[in-house]
Amino acid sequence: MKLITIAAFSLLYFYAFVRADDDARLPNKCEVCKFLTVELQEALRRSGLSKEVLEVGEVLDTGRRRKTIKYNTSETRLMEAMDNICERILQYSVHAERPGSLRYSKGSSQTMTTLKNLVHKGVKVDLGLPYELWDEPSVEVTDMKKQCETMLEQYEEVVEVWYFHHQDQKLEDFLCERHVLGAAERECLNEVWKGDPASSRGAEENSAKTRLADEL
Repeated sequence: MKLITIAAFSLLYFYAFVRADDDARLPNKCEVCKFLTVELQEALRRSGLSKEVLEVGEVLDTGRRRKTIKYNTSETRLMEAMDNICERILQYSVHAERPGSLRYSKGSSQTMTTLKNLVHKGVKVDLGLPYELWDEPSVEVTDMKKQCETMLEQYEEVVEVWYFHHQDQKLEDFLCERHVLGAAERECLNEVWKGDPASSRGAEENSAKTRLADEL
C-alpha cells in the first residue's frame, strides 16, 4: 500500500505540474503550421480517390453543355477539405512525456491513461475538476486550434497555389518553410516520433506506472 501511495502521488504531482505549466508552453507558430498541414493533407488524402465528376457553369440558350471537371482536381475538393479543418486539432492531447512538437498527438497520454486506470480500480484521484471533463481539450490544444484558424485565413491563397500547381511538393515544405516560418523557426518540422524518450524523467515515470499497475 505504501508503494501504491508513493507512485500515485508521484503521478498526480507530475500531472499537476504539466497542467500548471500549460500557459508557458502554448504552441508556437511552427507547431501550429505543422499540424495544420498534417490534418489538411490527411483530409485531401481521404477524398483523393473519388472518381466523381462535377459539372460547372450554366447551361446556355444555345444548348451548350456545362463544363465537367474531375472532383479530385477541383476547387470544391479543396474547399471541403479546408472546411472546419482546424476543428480536428481539438482531437489532439498533450503527451507531456514527449519533447517538443511530439507532445501533440491524438489519443490519451500515458499519464492520463494511467490516472483513468486508477479510477477504474477504485482509487480516488483528485485533479481539481470533474472526471467527465478530463478529456476536454487542454489550454494548449484549444490555443492551437485558434492559431490554426488565423493561420489558415492568412495563408489561404498560398494553400490554393500549392493545391493547383505544386502538389509535387509536401504541403509542410511549401507552406511552412517557404511562406510561414523564418529560418530560425523551423526546428519542429524536423521532429519525428521514434518512440518514448529515454530521458530519466520518462524512465522514472514509466517505472512508477508499471509498479503501480502491478500492485493494483
